Amino acid sequence: MAANAEIWGTDPATLRDVILDRTAVESRLEDCTDLERVWVLSLLGRDDEAVNAGRRLLADSQDRFRPLLVLAQAYQRKGRSHDAAKLHEEALRIAATRAREALVRHQIGRRLFDEARYRDAAAEFEWACDHYRTSGRRKLSMDFRQAMKRARELDGRC
Repeated sequence: MAANAEIWGTDPATLRDVILDRTAVESRLEDCTDLERVWVLSLLGRDDEAVNAGRRLLADSQDRFRPLLVLAQAYQRKGRSHDAAKLHEEALRIAATRAREALVRHQIGRRLFDEARYRDAAAEFEWACDHYRTSGRRKLSMDFRQAMKRARELDGRC
């Protein structure tokens, strides 16, 4: 992840992933997994390609969990929140572990944040934070706590 931090990051104000080095991100398409390809295409703003690749990936996957999340993220970036929400619900049903559930809750929080539903987003981030904290993943817990604080800050302004 350290290398990724140099080519993309998360904007602390919008909680959206942003490109810091477009050339480096584009070069990732050459040798990435199918799962990562969907995410990279989406990050590059190639939304239709990302959704199509995500649908193919989901159709061909034995374990649907991560393909559901990456396709949901592509739908979200494309502005199709309803489609993303349906995939998030399925991912929650099959999560099976606290860490996986935390990952889904974080994505749900980001979707709700994008929809300016800050109070609901904060609740999802808090849930994710607690799941990661109790599973010993303090760094991720702290990242989610920051997202929760940002959502609460914006909720207070509404």
